[in-house]
Amino acid sequence: MKASAIAYPIQGLIKYHGLRDELLKLPYHDSISVCTSPTATRTTVEFGSDLKADMVKVNERFLEGRELDRCVLVLDETRKLANSTFKAMVVSDNNFQSNIGLGASASGFAALAVAAASALGLKLSPRELSTVARLGAGSASRSVAGGFAKWYMGTGHEDSFAVPLASDVELPMGIVVAVIPKYKQTMDMHRDAVTSPFFYSRLAYVHEALANMEAAIRAKDIERIGALAERDTLILHGITMTGEGEAMLWKPETLKVMAEVRRLRDEGVPVHFSIDTGATVYVNTLPNKVGEIEGYIKDLGIETIRCGVGGKAQVVSEHLF
Repeated sequence: MKASAIAYPIQGLIKYHGLRDELLKLPYHDSISVCTSPTATRTTVEFGSDLKADMVKVNERFLEGRELDRCVLVLDETRKLANSTFKAMVVSDNNFQSNIGLGASASGFAALAVAAASALGLKLSPRELSTVARLGAGSASRSVAGGFAKWYMGTGHEDSFAVPLASDVELPMGIVVAVIPKYKQTMDMHRDAVTSPFFYSRLAYVHEALANMEAAIRAKDIERIGALAERDTLILHGITMTGEGEAMLWKPETLKVMAEVRRLRDEGVPVHFSIDTGATVYVNTLPNKVGEIEGYIKDLGIETIRCGVGGKAQVVSEHLF
């Protein structure tokens, strides 16, 4: 009753903000993202009759409180589906920093759901795995799907899931991550979003934005994908800054990268920025431009990660314990 899985974090393209059901992680609207690789989470889950409680260790640290509770929600769902009462030992490692806007919760809960389901012998469809992972973090539903994926808001647990729009093979994209650490709690941001006076204006805007993004993905138009993601970034952070908490997640380095991206674009370089909930910046471009763009970001004195499009979450043979 042991299995391991790997999953890739997501960059929001048409992002989601706010939850209409915090327990089930049900959003107010659909959303679209792209998984990033080689950034990844690897997770091993083992269920056993000798365990008295679920234990979860992430990057050598045992989780407690709300962090542990979110993992137990996912484990409980797999136990319910398998008609099992066994507790689990979970060990998970990221090869990138967590809680800085790189989608670690998405890859973490996707890997947890896939590994737990496999350990219990469940034969779940990608759609079912997506709903299980969503209980830990909404974006994990899209991390299960991999590549470019769309998460349907749904009306309840069973029909709020993600589907792939294009795989990493079908649509390669160059991504340079400008790593700008700033710790935050994404759930706090979701809770605060609905207090912004611009939140419901976003709900009116997002349907057309989703349709435009899907069209750009079907057309394999990387520059259009980047432009739409950049605009959505500004709209989303406008809501974050104008909620009751008035959260300012950007740092001076964030603005430096944004300004550099626009300078390069003015000079004809196909490049756009995208920022999820945090200070870290994704710089999206054509695959053959990644090296050039990375050089410009490094010249700003900012750490970078060179990425491409990540695949779907899947079971792997190598265990962490």
